[in-house]
Order: sequence, then C-alpha cells, then structure tokens
Amino acid sequence: QVQLVESGGGLVQAGGSLRLSCAASGRSLVGYAMAWFRQAPGKEREFVAGISWGGTTTDYADSVKGRFTISRDNAKNTVYLQMNSLKPEDTAVYYCAADSVAWRQGFLTGIRDFASWGQGTQVTVSS
Repeated sequence: QVQLVESGGGLVQAGGSLRLSCAASGRSLVGYAMAWFRQAPGKEREFVAGISWGGTTTDYADSVKGRFTISRDNAKNTVYLQMNSLKPEDTAVYYCAADSVAWRQGFLTGIRDFASWGQGTQVTVSS
C-alpha cells in the first residue's frame, strides 16, 4: 500500500485558515481517488472531502461545503485540503486516505472504501 503522511495541522483562531497536505510515497497516486476524513475525540471518523483520480470530480460533507477545498497534484504525488473560515467544531485529527480500487469512476465516501491511511494531523480551532 502507498504510505501517506499528513502535515499542515495546528492551532488556529476561529475564522482562520489552514492548508493540509498529504504526501505519498511507495507508489504513485495516479489512478486513485483520494479523500480526507476527520475524527474528533469521542466521535466516529467522518468523511470530509473527496476527489476523483482525475481531479475532475469532488464532493464535500455538508458541514464543510463552501469552506474547504480539496485538490491534488499528481505530479507532486500530493493531495491538499484548503480549510477556510474554520470553526471550533472543525477541531479533529484529519486523515488522508487513498481509494482501495484504482481507476474507479467517481468516488466513494465510506471508511471501508479506502485501503491506505495516513497517521493524521491535528487541527485545533479556538473560539
């Protein structure tokens, strides 16, 4: 499986912005849909944003629509999550994940649909 490493998390004031990065090694991300999930303490991991292998299709959780933007740069083997207008409820560990199946049309949002996961990066939004 591809190795994924998230970075860019930190502490930010409500209304601020962060840009998360997910760097891959071991194999190319070309051909794989990618997604960001997050998990707050005591809560289940939830889907945040996804992007198809070609980068032409994206989807977002209702809670982040209009505020977060997922993108990818296959040449750099990296996926990004631009997070704007952050809210305290965005506080969580954010995980990058790669689809378990290559060349899938569109994307899926379930945890079991993704085979490779990073270790996560903490995002804390203060009020």
